[in-house]
Amino acid sequence: KSDDDYITSVKFVQEGGGYLAVGTNFCETQLWDIESQKMLRSMDGHSDRISSLSWNDFILTSGSRDCGIVNHDVRVAQHSVSTYKGHEQEVCGLAWSPDGQTLASGANDNFLCLWDARGESRFDRKVVAPRLKLGEHQAAVKALAWCPYQRNVLATGGGTADRTIKLWNAANGSVLNSIDTGSQVCSLLWNPHEKELLSSHGFSDNQLCLWKYPSMVKTKELTGHTSRVLQTAISPCGTMVCSAGADETLRFWKVFEPSKKTTIKTSSSRSAFARMNLR
Repeated sequence: KSDDDYITSVKFVQEGGGYLAVGTNFCETQLWDIESQKMLRSMDGHSDRISSLSWNDFILTSGSRDCGIVNHDVRVAQHSVSTYKGHEQEVCGLAWSPDGQTLASGANDNFLCLWDARGESRFDRKVVAPRLKLGEHQAAVKALAWCPYQRNVLATGGGTADRTIKLWNAANGSVLNSIDTGSQVCSLLWNPHEKELLSSHGFSDNQLCLWKYPSMVKTKELTGHTSRVLQTAISPCGTMVCSAGADETLRFWKVFEPSKKTTIKTSSSRSAFARMNLR
């Protein structure tokens, strides 16, 4: 491989086990077995770097700087089963809804697009247009997060010229709430235990903020990064958050407290994924 090739996005399979999707600067969408440290397959379909990834069962969705979105069925040799066209600049955010019926995409063109899956038959090698194309943000839309306890509620965050977190009714595209955070919104995570939303930020404060939902009252600020907080990830237990900053540091925060009634169930994705007969 050329020295110019590098990893541009990663996403673990939904069950949280031993398979990792990797996007590269050289337009490849790869699937890796992390236990054996071997690449299982490489999938094409894009003409520029892979900026974003999201899983929907056996469908791996990739977004690219070529403005396109491709759905890959990782079980079959002819993996590219449909293409979504609706953005005019790099697709920097992707998130499938918990029920697998709606894909949210955000891009550098400042648009949020919502796409219908409508069951497995939707993935039939067609070029698909978005159900809704929403232009309320005034900057790139990278941060996307579906509410885990209220159906059709989507949170999005805008870039430096926008600075807002917006809550949407994804069924009809209406804005439920919009909060000016005062700084670039880079990522969003819902608390799996309580009705809270965590945001990470760039210019000018490079902080993480915790918000009560649905009031969107800010309850906590977490500081430490010296440059924008590019991405956040939650631990399998749902209490720890790891943040990755442009200051080249990873920071670990104990943000979310589990409910006393909550029991976290963990399962290996290896057995379930093994049945998919990857090719």
